[in-house]
Amino acid sequence: MEVIRGVINLKARHRGAVATVGNFDGVHCGHQAILSQIRDHAKKLGVQSMLICFEPQPKEYFDAFNAPARLTRFREKVELLEAAGIDLVLCFKFDEKTRTMSSEQFVNILVDEIQVKALYVGDDFQFGNDRGGGFAELQRAGEVHGFEVTNLYTLTFESMRVSSTRIRQCLAAGHFEEAEKMLGHAYSIFGKIVYGRQLGRTIGAATANIQLHRYRAPIDGVYAVEIEGLDKTYQGVANVGLRPTLKEQTVRPILEVHLFDFNRDIYGKSVTVVFRKKIRDEKKFSGLDELKAAIHDDMTSARDYFSSRRMQ
Repeated sequence: MEVIRGVINLKARHRGAVATVGNFDGVHCGHQAILSQIRDHAKKLGVQSMLICFEPQPKEYFDAFNAPARLTRFREKVELLEAAGIDLVLCFKFDEKTRTMSSEQFVNILVDEIQVKALYVGDDFQFGNDRGGGFAELQRAGEVHGFEVTNLYTLTFESMRVSSTRIRQCLAAGHFEEAEKMLGHAYSIFGKIVYGRQLGRTIGAATANIQLHRYRAPIDGVYAVEIEGLDKTYQGVANVGLRPTLKEQTVRPILEVHLFDFNRDIYGKSVTVVFRKKIRDEKKFSGLDELKAAIHDDMTSARDYFSSRRMQ
């Protein structure tokens, strides 16, 4: 799969694809059903399949602190799209120039630059400056320029709409099994282990820190987790949050993971943290002694969870 950064980097081999437009955050089961249609249509026409997206996502550009928390970073999303069989990702930088693009300019890009063969969007899709363009305008453009425009119908799960918003709600409530059914895989966070304050070593719970590089995370609190990407899968306990007990409380959330029965230097390693069960919300404690006691209770709870799962 190829990732193309902006129209300026489009080559002749990229043109003439069957495309869709959207964030596709999480690449959940609804997204996967859409991508399957696009992939099949592209194969039928003998062309490539393409996702058109924007970075940062538009809501993040307008208000990074209050934009919906991402289910996947861009790199994770690309990997999931590749696994879904998509050939091309055309990523526009969302900036002032993109924000002020008219709906006519966007249609011209589809026709002249991408030379789209077919386009899949929802009937509520809006585009262009002040969201001036919609599904009907794309249909008219398709009739004039000879490309199909197909309405994407929403996939439902247990009579409810499958959406990134609903998955975020499930994750926030600790309903990981329900979220996994909609995602098509267990919820996880991928990242590189970085140096932290190493405070955990002083209270008997050394942690591996992973910077999330975002203002919000879809979860916060303490969790029983599995860690993949090392010599084997390890179990542990993780905290996602702002570390309110510490004087140096962070602005961006941090993922801290304590691996059970593990004592090796893994700084710089990239790992996947798979979230299995929520233990508690993040809490501000009166001091380090109370924090230390809570952490050891969390470790016990996580071990008990994994022990009970093995017995099932």
